Amino acid sequence: MANPRFPSLYQIHTRVWLNGATLDGVPDAELDRIAALGFDWVWLLGVWQTGEKGREAALAEPALMDEYRRALPDFSEHDVCGSCFAVAGYTVDRSLGGDTALARLRERLHQRGLRLMVDLVPNHTALDHAWVREHPEFYIHGTEADLGREPRNYCRAGSAVLAHGRDPYFPGWQDTLQLNYAEPAMQEAMISEMLKISGQADGVRCDMAMLILPEVFEKTWGLRPRPFWPEAIARVRARRPEFAFLAEVYWDLEWELQQEGFDYTYDKRLYDRLRDGQARPVRDHLRAEAGFQNRSARFLENHDEPRAAAAFPAEMHRAAAVLAFFCPGLRFFHQGQLEGRRIRIPVQLCRAPAEPVDQETSAFYERLLTCLRDPILRDGDWELVESVPAWDGNWTWDCFIVFAWSGAGRRALIAVNYAANRSQCFVRLPFSELRGRQVRFEDRLSAAVYERQGDEVIERGLYLDVGPWGCHVFEVKV
Repeated sequence: MANPRFPSLYQIHTRVWLNGATLDGVPDAELDRIAALGFDWVWLLGVWQTGEKGREAALAEPALMDEYRRALPDFSEHDVCGSCFAVAGYTVDRSLGGDTALARLRERLHQRGLRLMVDLVPNHTALDHAWVREHPEFYIHGTEADLGREPRNYCRAGSAVLAHGRDPYFPGWQDTLQLNYAEPAMQEAMISEMLKISGQADGVRCDMAMLILPEVFEKTWGLRPRPFWPEAIARVRARRPEFAFLAEVYWDLEWELQQEGFDYTYDKRLYDRLRDGQARPVRDHLRAEAGFQNRSARFLENHDEPRAAAAFPAEMHRAAAVLAFFCPGLRFFHQGQLEGRRIRIPVQLCRAPAEPVDQETSAFYERLLTCLRDPILRDGDWELVESVPAWDGNWTWDCFIVFAWSGAGRRALIAVNYAANRSQCFVRLPFSELRGRQVRFEDRLSAAVYERQGDEVIERGLYLDVGPWGCHVFEVKV
């Protein structure tokens, strides 16, 4: 299987995708389609066993019931399977065919050059996980006073009062119980689960990975555990050197988790700045150190965020996609994004609404993914390129975000006017080898072609005059 520097990942909501079938029922044609689009990874969200208590909790929350009805106008309780983040055990859910079905699907993915990513939910378990009965010491315990004072954060589990899983800023997740990382035996048990998973998949996406950092755990629970991630990742890698770790992480803790061993960390800050629609903060974000950029997971939507087609106006959506996915790092796409779906599906549901394909969005993503299959964008060298005013007093140069790719004797230039106004600038190209040569700029998104003199674009710069939210993905040829 290919192992590019900058791979692409496709997230699938497994239970919705299967719609009552097992993993063995996935057609070969569907896997062929995913591979043909150029993806390297398939993340199957929600393959692990969940429990009836999780489903009951998912049906007991009025706010969640409102979400279900917004997503499914014909909603019924049969559409609720419970959150896939309330894991009752790291075996593949029986309704999906069990562990052997996952192994067969993984082999079919490998035959197509695709790697398999699954979930790890390290912070908490389901209410009916076996550890609740067998190892209650693995959990954060509370008192009757805690339960009376904070009924959203604690619950009764048999004769014990246990804490719901949570982060320090929000009430607990009612379908979960909080693991105690200050308990060494619990850490060892979680590492054992990770070692098992490493034999079933090629990587894991670690839910809310920052919650078990010692300083965050102490802020939430008043207990300071020993660091978990460096040892856990090292032990998995000792057995499976190529096993990949993707962290869901927020609060500017991305760099810290990269240093603890994660291959990739969510880049929520880039997403937020793209949503804000201002070029300069996006450009400044892309000035970060190269190692950080290369290990950032860029996305415009996932199961937690609104659908990109609903969150971004159409032209802005296309510009944001070019910026997010032509950067270095992991290119992270979500099931339904490529078709322009607009309805976010709560993770507790096992059915999606019928939505028509947005043909314009679909055609755009087809062109974008074709570009991303180019080796220069998967294995080349990236750099941010400065733009300057086209003439004195023209402030619109500040609306541009421009970067270049190079490698194996080839060059690409990506330029985006990330603004609702027409903008002009000059871009001084970093390709000194263009001097004295005729240069051809072929736009891979529009098929437009421009001829320029190399001396001019090196010394004065390449002049750009681009409409609102306009984009160029140039292959630069001589």
